[in-house]
Amino acid sequence: MSRAVVFAYHNVGVRCLEVLLAQGVEISLVVTHQDNPNETIWFDGVADLARLHDIPVITPDDPNTPETLAAVTAAAPDFLFSFYYRNMLKAPLLAVPKRGAFNMHGSLLPQYRGRVPVNWAIIRGERETGATLHVMNEKPDNGAIVDQTAVPILPNDTARQVFDKVVVAAEITLYRCLPSLLDGTAQLTPQDLSQGGYFGGRKAEDGRIDWQQPARDIHNLVRAVAPPYPGAHCRLAGLPMLVTRTLPAPAVKAATAYPALFVAGDRIYASCGDGQVLRLLEFTLAGKPTTAADLIARFGHQPRALTD
Repeated sequence: MSRAVVFAYHNVGVRCLEVLLAQGVEISLVVTHQDNPNETIWFDGVADLARLHDIPVITPDDPNTPETLAAVTAAAPDFLFSFYYRNMLKAPLLAVPKRGAFNMHGSLLPQYRGRVPVNWAIIRGERETGATLHVMNEKPDNGAIVDQTAVPILPNDTARQVFDKVVVAAEITLYRCLPSLLDGTAQLTPQDLSQGGYFGGRKAEDGRIDWQQPARDIHNLVRAVAPPYPGAHCRLAGLPMLVTRTLPAPAVKAATAYPALFVAGDRIYASCGDGQVLRLLEFTLAGKPTTAADLIARFGHQPRALTD
């Protein structure tokens, strides 16, 4: 029986840990994160699954300490796996497993190396993404590929919807390639890093809407940061506005030559920088869900300029 130490978090971590257990891998230690009280926890807990199976769990703030290195070494792993664990693992940890260290990344490497790859893929209008199991080294997401699985990104998919597909892609990828890893027959494919780029993390302020941008780009931003992410935001007449769901409306004519919010019947629209129109399906103004009737009551029937 092969033995593994697993660094894991989030739904990808839960499902990939389930795959290892299903295929008979002995998990001698799980390393995960304490949930951040300032973060919306909408995903499953790796620690809960590990404790259900009586697997030892540790939650160090920094995995690259002598104490954590000693715990991983004592667990005597053949393999080390990282499944959506958020911290980089340095060379001493990666050198511990006898048969290698492997990471599951949420993109089709070498594309979208780095942080929040699902969100970036949607923002940039990609039509597919996926999950890739690859060799870990000290440089993020650039080791040889073991296997990968693609999933589609539909034009109106939100980041949550795409992420749910990536979770399944990760499970399928690991389930398919794990037997060859365990018996030593896996074929590794070096990455051509010139075919992809590295992307950094995103903060809530990166969700600000620039209404001078094309409608499609704004729509991509809205769906990339829709809940459970912080949402796309701007201000309307000085009031904070949070936009969480839009739909392109190519048949609707813009009410003005400049970006503006306008009402037609019981529907709310925004004309964008390229003259195309988005229908606003869900948004809040000053923290309150807002309807067409609410807008008319507040601003009247005239279009309202969108300046930020």
